[in-house]
Amino acid sequence: MCDIKWSSRSQRKERHNINTNQMAPFQTTLNVRGDSVDNLGPEVIEVQILPQDENWGENTTAVTGNTSDRSESTEDVSHWPSETDTSFGSACNRHIVPIVAVLLGICAFLSPIAMVILPKLGFFPDTTTVLTMQQKLQLLSCNAECKGQLLGLAFKLVLLVIGSWAVFLRPRSVTMPRVFLFRAGVLLLTMLCICTYWLFYVVQITESAKTAANGEITEYKSLVNYAGTLANTLLFIHYVGVLLIEVRHSQPTFYVKVVRSPDGESRSYAIGQLSIQRAAVWVLERYYTDFPIYNPYLERLPVSKSSRKQSSFKFYDVDGGVSSGVQSRGGSGDTAVLAAQARRRDSSHNGRFYEEHDYERRVRKRKARLITAAEEAFAHIKRLHSEVESAPGPGSLDPMEAAQAVFPSMARALQKYLRVTRQQPRHSVESILNRFARCLAQDAAPRAFLEPFFTTSPVLSNEKERQKRSHHWALICEGELPSRPLANGCEFQLRQGEIALLCTAYRLPNFHLTEQLAHPKSNKFLLRLNSETSV
Repeated sequence: MCDIKWSSRSQRKERHNINTNQMAPFQTTLNVRGDSVDNLGPEVIEVQILPQDENWGENTTAVTGNTSDRSESTEDVSHWPSETDTSFGSACNRHIVPIVAVLLGICAFLSPIAMVILPKLGFFPDTTTVLTMQQKLQLLSCNAECKGQLLGLAFKLVLLVIGSWAVFLRPRSVTMPRVFLFRAGVLLLTMLCICTYWLFYVVQITESAKTAANGEITEYKSLVNYAGTLANTLLFIHYVGVLLIEVRHSQPTFYVKVVRSPDGESRSYAIGQLSIQRAAVWVLERYYTDFPIYNPYLERLPVSKSSRKQSSFKFYDVDGGVSSGVQSRGGSGDTAVLAAQARRRDSSHNGRFYEEHDYERRVRKRKARLITAAEEAFAHIKRLHSEVESAPGPGSLDPMEAAQAVFPSMARALQKYLRVTRQQPRHSVESILNRFARCLAQDAAPRAFLEPFFTTSPVLSNEKERQKRSHHWALICEGELPSRPLANGCEFQLRQGEIALLCTAYRLPNFHLTEQLAHPKSNKFLLRLNSETSV
C-alpha cells in the first residue's frame, strides 16, 4: 500500500482521507458486454465520464493504493469478464495434438534402442526348443564392427533428440482452427516409418529363429545395423520437417497490408509462403509488437468550451410544445431557418478541423507543463554517493520513499495530461510510483520516466494486455479454408470485440536486374556562366 498526499498551503491543517472505494473526481467506467468471439458482432462498450474538479491537484489530500482516476471495479482485472476458452474442441486442439506428437517422438527415440536391447533379453520366438546354447552365443556375439555401429547409433539418437527439441518441442502458444498440414504430414510419415520398421523387425527375428536349425543364423550385428538404418530414416524425416515447417516460408513471397478498424491504423509486412491461419498468427504477432494501443475514448474528441455554448434552434408552440427547427412554420422564417441549418451542415468539416486543432494545442500545452513539472521534481532529489553521506540518517530516503515525497509536485500536471489524452484506465497511481522509484534508482532522466505516457505503442505495453492469459481472436476468410495457402489478393479478417484487423495479401513482383557499366569519362562537367547569376 502506497501513501500519497496532495495538499495546498491554505489547507494543510484540514485534511481528509479518500477511500479507494469512493469515486474519483474524474472517473471513467468501462462496461464490456459480450466477450465471446464466436459472435462476430461487435462488443457493446459503454463509456461514462463524470465531471472533473479543476482544483483536484491543489486542495485534495489522498491516501490510497489505487488510482484516483478510476474506480476499483475497473482497476481490478479479476472483475473483468473471463476470456478462458472452455470449449471441448479447443481443448482437444490445444492438448491432444501436442500429446500425440510427444508420444510419437518418444516412440521414435526408443524404437532403435529397443531393437538393440530385446535380443539381449532373449526376445526370440521359440528359441528354447530350436536353438542350442552355442547357437545363442554365436547369434548374440558383437565384434569390433558391431560395437562401432552401436556407438554410431548412440550419436545419431543424441543428434535426433537435440534437433527435435530445438524445432518441434517448443511451447505451443497458438491454437489454430484447422490442422497444420505440414506438421500433420511429418507426424504421419514418422508413424508409418516406425510401424514399418517394427513389422519387418519382428518378421526378421521370427524367420531367423525358424531357420536357425538349418544353420542360417542372423548375427547380432545385422540387427544393430537394422536399428541404425531406422535412426538414419528418422534423421531424414526430421530434415524434411525442418524444410517444410521452418525454411519454406523464410523467403518473402507476399506482402500483407493490415488495417485496424475503427481507428484506421495500418502497417505493411513482407511474408513468406504460409497458410491463411499461419499468416493470421504471424499478423497477430506483429500487431501486438508494432501497432499502437487502441484507445476507444479518443474516438470522439472532447468538445471545446466554444462548441458547448452553441445550441440548435428550437421553436415553442403554445399548443404543441417544443418542436425542432425543421418543422414547417410557413413564411420566410421557415426558409431562413432551413438555409441556416444547411449552411451549418456544409460547414461541419470546418468545425471538426478547428476542434481537432484545439485538441492538439491542448495536448501540446499540457505535455509541456508535464515535462516542466517532471524536471522540477527530479531536480529536488540528490543521490548520496559517498560512504559518509550514504549512512542511515533522518534525511536519507530509499527510492520509493523519495518517489512518494516528490510525486505530489507533478501529480496535477500528470493527472491533467492523462485526462486530456484519455489514458486514465491504463495507468494507476501504484504503477506510476513504482516506475518513478525505478527511474530514481537507475538515475534515469525525466523524459525516460514520462515515456509510457507519451508513447502509446506497442499494444503489449498496456498492462491489461500483458495480464491476459490468452487472447481470443476470430478468423474470418470468406470462400477459403484457413488451411489453404496464401494467394494473390487473398483477404481475411481477425476480429476481437469491436477491433477488427483487415488483412489483404498481394504477391511480390519479380525483379529483373541488369548490369549497366558507367563510362569512365561520364564524370566530366562544364561550367556555364550567366551574367544574371551570382556565379
